[in-house]
Amino acid sequence: MNAILTTQSLFEQPLLEEMPIRHLCDLQVDLETPIAIPTPRGTLVPYIGKGGRLEGPKLRGEFLPGSVDWVAIGADGISRLDIRGAIRTDDGALVYFESKGVAKLPPDGRKRLAKGERLPFGETYLRTTPKLETSDERYLWLNELVLLGYNEMSAGRIDFRIYQVL
Repeated sequence: MNAILTTQSLFEQPLLEEMPIRHLCDLQVDLETPIAIPTPRGTLVPYIGKGGRLEGPKLRGEFLPGSVDWVAIGADGISRLDIRGAIRTDDGALVYFESKGVAKLPPDGRKRLAKGERLPFGETYLRTTPKLETSDERYLWLNELVLLGYNEMSAGRIDFRIYQVL
């Protein structure tokens, strides 16, 4: 962290071996059973959110029903994520949630999900870049954050552990 505060130019500083981060919140979203839509550009799988819960030291609330994660599964087996939803904080603020991401499941991952299994974090590369936006003055600080999500899937649910990059 000290290298970030020096007067040296960025390229004169040693490379960071770890990103300075702080836990913002955990998010659990319950999902409808998805359907696969074959298209010329790959398979689209809309995961529709039934609602969820957000818990963190400075941010707590409900993830509202009706979110959608449009997953595009490429010929390379990589899923590209495009998530849109809304949060209502426990004190009534509305926050827009948008996230992009990438998922690489184990070879048997989709079959395991269909059987109701959880895909442990260590077996799956599922990372997201959430963005939060609001006009509520109590939460304007959310608009300036750069966030990273480490995620885990199970049948009917996705979990996010969201970190703020400092």
